[in-house]
Amino acid sequence: MTIRVMLVDDQVLLRTGFRMVLAAQPDMEVVAEAGDGVEALQELRKAEVDVVLMDVRMPKLDGVETTRRICEDADPPKVLILTTFDLDEYAFSGLKAGASGFMLKDVPPADLLAAIRAVHSGDAVVAPSTTRRLLDRFAPMLPGAKPPQHKELERLTEREREVMVLVAQGLSNGEIAARLVLSEATVKTHVGRILTKLGLRDRVQVVVLAYETGLVRAGGWHG
Repeated sequence: MTIRVMLVDDQVLLRTGFRMVLAAQPDMEVVAEAGDGVEALQELRKAEVDVVLMDVRMPKLDGVETTRRICEDADPPKVLILTTFDLDEYAFSGLKAGASGFMLKDVPPADLLAAIRAVHSGDAVVAPSTTRRLLDRFAPMLPGAKPPQHKELERLTEREREVMVLVAQGLSNGEIAARLVLSEATVKTHVGRILTKLGLRDRVQVVVLAYETGLVRAGGWHG
């Protein structure tokens, strides 16, 4: 299966570089490009896209608002935020808006390709240590981070809450299975139920919600 990618960045040279890297991959194709958020939304109406590489700081319409509008659709493409800074409030806002992860613009090509494939697969971890550091820094500052609990969490079983905390720590299904002495298939089932019960799209949204509800706290974890 070919992963159809859209590049959204106001720097033409950067888009050219990403396009060259992606074009060399047998399982990827750049099907659309845009220089700002307005153009991106227009292009998405014309092209079938699986993954959007989204710059955050752009003219006309920034990447955060563009991501929010994309993710309001019934079956949106996955969005990977591109940022210059490891700890960037724009990247955090992008995750809150529905992005499935974020990458630094100077990321090694192999890591970028792995992230695109991970986001596309849907069940891979896209919450590396950089994402958790970002959440550690910005989650306590947001209004949404104040409620100590979230009524939907009450729908989770004790095991599902346990799995949710480990997902929030960035563990893969295999790592969670080893930690809880379960099969990987069972962990995948638990993650699927968590997403369904909480109305979340992917693991990154699980991480964000775990911070917002106090299930985990900045700089530490508690269940």
